[in-house]
Amino acid sequence: MTQTPATIYMGGPIYPQADGQAAAALAVRSGRVLTVGSWAEARAAAGADFLTHDLGGDTLLPGLTDAHVHVWKVGQLRTTLLDLREAQSAEEVAALVRARHQELPPGDWLWGRGWNEARQGFIPDRALLDALAPGRPVLLTRTCAHIHAVNTPALEAAGIGQGTSAPPGGELDYESGRLTETAYGLVYGAMPTPTQAQFEAWILAGLTYLKSLGLTAVTDPAVDAPLYAAYQALDAAGRLPIRVNLLYIRRPDGGSDTLPLPEKYLSDRLRCDSVKFFLDGGLSGATAAVSVPYLSLTPPNLGVLRFDSAELYELAREAHVQGFRIGAHAIGDRALDQLLAVYARLNAEHPGGPRHRIEHFGLPSAAHLQQARDLGVIAVPQPIFLHELRANYDRYLPPELAGQVFPLRAMFGAGLDVAFSSDGPVVRELRPLAGVQAAVSEAYVPGMDVTLAQAFGAYTHGGAVAHGDSHERGSLRPGYRADLTRIGGDPFHTEPHLLPDLPVHGALVAESERT
Repeated sequence: MTQTPATIYMGGPIYPQADGQAAAALAVRSGRVLTVGSWAEARAAAGADFLTHDLGGDTLLPGLTDAHVHVWKVGQLRTTLLDLREAQSAEEVAALVRARHQELPPGDWLWGRGWNEARQGFIPDRALLDALAPGRPVLLTRTCAHIHAVNTPALEAAGIGQGTSAPPGGELDYESGRLTETAYGLVYGAMPTPTQAQFEAWILAGLTYLKSLGLTAVTDPAVDAPLYAAYQALDAAGRLPIRVNLLYIRRPDGGSDTLPLPEKYLSDRLRCDSVKFFLDGGLSGATAAVSVPYLSLTPPNLGVLRFDSAELYELAREAHVQGFRIGAHAIGDRALDQLLAVYARLNAEHPGGPRHRIEHFGLPSAAHLQQARDLGVIAVPQPIFLHELRANYDRYLPPELAGQVFPLRAMFGAGLDVAFSSDGPVVRELRPLAGVQAAVSEAYVPGMDVTLAQAFGAYTHGGAVAHGDSHERGSLRPGYRADLTRIGGDPFHTEPHLLPDLPVHGALVAESERT
């Protein structure tokens, strides 16, 4: 059997650990790293049969991972959903909604996302949406996806009236047409169910765009049965352009029903061996569960805690003992108290289980960080929030908690494995290099900026740890997958404010050798 020729990459800095320590050459064969080092070492590993690939001064990094991005929602906003995120005012939002109303066939739902009161200066309500789209059901989701505005036809379609109660973990304001947290499911359940073909199209649109940003792997952090089926169909057809890790949702919004544990799945491009719980809301919209009331809200509000602790433990235990990893959304300090207590109990009563994650980890105290370290928890924060959502934090956060906002350096200092992510499309900016820039220079708390090596490590090795495959991905070591991100220029010799402007010249996802 003829051996596949090796490829030697050279002609630009290669950072095998994404830490600023450069090598001159990388030898790859059949999708796996042979060696990384000098030109002579690469030639020796490649043997007589090899090709060369001149980088022309570009930089090679281990493939970048976004450890928390809602893939299909990214694709939906790039194709069919009304995108309000760039609107600068209430007038712009109104114009976009009015224009979409004119475009849609009669009776179709008008669904949009991206309003943000700190950016646009208003919160849409039922009366406004009734006027902008007369007779048409309208659902506008806030940028954080935790608060939603609907109009009268939408409420009627969902069977919501003056006396309708919100489900546990949610809030419903009938007069304003506002739904918070789990109450969203009351309206979503009344909307036309997307077909599998639609889900597949949204997934592909999202993944194609994310790959163009230099990402070779992502975690989609809230997948239900129809979406899971769409991912499996795409994987079976060989159509997934990058690697995807799924967090399967156990408790969908809108009620108290719990989805059964999914069937585990592992292939070259797709894995599902994790489940997802939402413990609280979002920090930028003042729905995360906090211990001190938010500013600017009347009456005083401590956010929303979705679960009773005993119920959360039982659901988490069921997953834990069957070997499922848990990725739990917990932002506020009250939610972190609850989640870490559950993880500690799992560790005490059922030791030796998989490592679990905390999605966002928005307001941790020093005690939270130490407890997370002791439990082997993986932290999955979003540094880009520090850039895009800063005005929201200024608006809502009480001084008692402002010193705990995404303390990235403290996460590393506590010894946590940290995986960076975007949480797109909560934010407009999904470029990993913009996330790196925010992490190294835009800390909300003075002194909490991180180093370039830490930031890139959190997008490479840290992402692989969170994904579950750090034994073969996340750095460029012999035998590891040759997933590569190619960047124009050298990010380790670029001023931080210029990092987002470095062009991405490719993302290579290694194919497994077929026998």
